[in-house]
Order: sequence, then structure tokens, then C-alpha cells
Amino acid sequence: VQLQASGGGLVQAGGSLRLSCAVSGRTFSGYAMGWFRQAPGKEREFVAGGISWSGDYTYYGDSVKGRFTISRDNAKNTVYLQMNSLKPEDTAVYYCAGTRSSYSRHFSDYTVWGQGTQVTVSS
Repeated sequence: VQLQASGGGLVQAGGSLRLSCAVSGRTFSGYAMGWFRQAPGKEREFVAGGISWSGDYTYYGDSVKGRFTISRDNAKNTVYLQMNSLKPEDTAVYYCAGTRSSYSRHFSDYTVWGQGTQVTVSS
């Protein structure tokens, strides 16, 4: 399976962006999909997860809960991350990723990664 993330860009604080992760090679079958982010000098941080072919049980990192929403479009084999009320501290490279685990917030459990898309939030 291959992942292609897109949709990043520059946005003012309080604005919104929607990231997309196109899944190719196979469907979601066997994987749960999620999003991580990494800011310069910081560890990779869990953002959202829980999208799988068997059903969705979405969960979020504390810093984005209530502002970000993960979803999918099966017909397009695409996972989305809707980001609202963006803050400067949301600035990072965002990665979509897949895991064989049914539930995980740790990057080491994710074995398939997209290339990342930059999100910059100006104050």
C-alpha cells in the first residue's frame, strides 16, 4: 500500500485546511489509518486515528480534540483530516500513516507512511 498526502499550505490563525491522503495499491483492508505531525526539533506527534475498513472508531490527540476531524471516502480510497480553528502551534509537517494495530497512538506501530505535507499557520 502507498500513501500520498496533500492539501497543506499557509493559513492564518483561526482558519481551516483539509488534508487528503490517497491510498493506492490496495484498499484500507487490514490497516487502520491515522495522521501524525512533526514540527522542527520536536518528536512526531499523534494527531488522529481509527479509520479502518472494518469500521471507524476515531480518536484524537489532546491538542487537536474538538478542532480536527478524521474521515474517509471509500469510493476515492482517501482519508481526510479536516483542521479548523488552526493555531500557530499546529505548524508542522503532517503525515498520514497505516497500522496493523486496531488502536495505536504511537508512531512505531505505524508501518506505512506517506511523504508528508507542510502546514504553516501564521499568527
